[in-house]
Amino acid sequence: MTTHTVPTAPIAGQKPGTSGLRKKTPVFMGAHYLENFVQAIFDVVGAEGKTFVLGGDGRYFNDRAAQVILRMAAANGAARVIVGQGAILSTPAASHLIRSHRTDGGIILSASHNPGGPTEDFGIKFNMPNGGPAPESVTEAMYLRTTQMTGYRILDAQDIELASVGRVMLGAMVVDVVDPVADYAALMESLFDFPAIARLFAGGFRMRMDSMCAVTGPYAVEILERRLGAAAGTVINAVPLPDFGGMHPDPNPTWAKALMDEMLGPDAPDFGAASDGDGDRNMVVGAGVYVSPSDSLAVLAANAHLAPGYAAGLKGVARSMPTSAAVDRVAQRLGIACYETPTGWKFFGNLLDAGLATLCGEESFGTGSDHVREKDGLWAVLLWLNILAVRGQSAAQILAEHWAEYGRNYYSRHDFEAIPTDKADAMMAVLRGSLLDLEGMELEGLSVAAADDFAYTDPVDGSVSKAQGVRILFADGSRIVLRLSGTGTEGATLRLYLERYAPGPDGLDLDPQAALAPIIRAAHRLAQIEAFTGRVAPDVIT
Repeated sequence: MTTHTVPTAPIAGQKPGTSGLRKKTPVFMGAHYLENFVQAIFDVVGAEGKTFVLGGDGRYFNDRAAQVILRMAAANGAARVIVGQGAILSTPAASHLIRSHRTDGGIILSASHNPGGPTEDFGIKFNMPNGGPAPESVTEAMYLRTTQMTGYRILDAQDIELASVGRVMLGAMVVDVVDPVADYAALMESLFDFPAIARLFAGGFRMRMDSMCAVTGPYAVEILERRLGAAAGTVINAVPLPDFGGMHPDPNPTWAKALMDEMLGPDAPDFGAASDGDGDRNMVVGAGVYVSPSDSLAVLAANAHLAPGYAAGLKGVARSMPTSAAVDRVAQRLGIACYETPTGWKFFGNLLDAGLATLCGEESFGTGSDHVREKDGLWAVLLWLNILAVRGQSAAQILAEHWAEYGRNYYSRHDFEAIPTDKADAMMAVLRGSLLDLEGMELEGLSVAAADDFAYTDPVDGSVSKAQGVRILFADGSRIVLRLSGTGTEGATLRLYLERYAPGPDGLDLDPQAALAPIIRAAHRLAQIEAFTGRVAPDVIT
């Protein structure tokens, strides 16, 4: 085996976002594209003598990319790579392996909840030794390096066997192929009351878990069906497929419609859940009731002490700015800190590492804790099951009691997808330019109390993040947030967040879209959405 350097020029379009580098799969398969970015990773973080974790969600090109990365790691002097069997690892499982084996980081192959397939999306990101996503300073350095690239190093070798667990050598580098599920399942068993959950299932409790032909299928089957005794077939779409079976692996009411129809139907199971492409997101549904991610975070925070791993209480909680303030009220009652951060799990990582927070969550179906440094879909489902088992109530009963005690934050997110980037940017520029004029304005019977472009000063490292989303705050506690998302690969996605607080018990039984109707109308008027985008309705409502 020999190492050689392949000459190449810098390749445009290799600027990673908050979730790594995402492009259409044919782009990654193009000449030198993947190799250039991987070399930039190794050039920035260093590889000589280091150990890394490698795995992905199994989407199209996952297996081929893993082989390339292994040969490049060997050529760059890495001492060892721990890779999931078949190059498979859920994102939270990869984070756990990085932390538990104290590696120098890890490379995760995924485009998260985006569709997969020969013409769909692929992605790659680097996670730091703490198990969390690389901070902006590191990703910016990687991008800068891609603009200076003159070649990449790769080992001239055949593919290695990744189908079987065991140790193999690739040149002078050790490759440990590990069971992708075992370590993660053991971690979950250490956090939750598995005997109580097993008794729940033994008593006839029925569940439906939709893994959406994505990475959590093997994890859910092992934990729910084999270890906890849920009935065979509880986990559906359990086999990860390169194209996710044609599904859009995004666990929300729109893309997990079959699950929603079952859970809201006449013979619904007691509890339902879904996870996304790489396993870091979750949707929770009770029989006859949908649980929004914001409400889920609040309920989990209020009840986390019922699980052994959190019996000592929470150090604090954190939510992304667009997420509803429901968890804030729980934190206030518990007498713990509540942090409001920009969108992006890396901001939670600093709080978790510093011991300032234990539970974190985003409205985009992501929830997690200090057990890893990523959001964790199956973890959230298991915490819900632990709570249901201990309280002996249905999800609907728990939700109703929570609203009665804390009030209800009616909340929804409207996504306008694939908007031409220039039009989206123009809309946001005009909106930002009018913020000073909004205070005191009356819209749809609502009075604007304040408006700003959210900025965040990290309490751990003092870094400042500006322009994180436009907030319009009304005098009655209602709120509108608008921001552009970078998780897509085509155009821009406008995310419109809408919130109205009802202290209860009056007004707690409204349909969320009906309750939010005046807020929705106000948002469309303020942002001039139709004028700038031509859209009158969102593509996805959650």
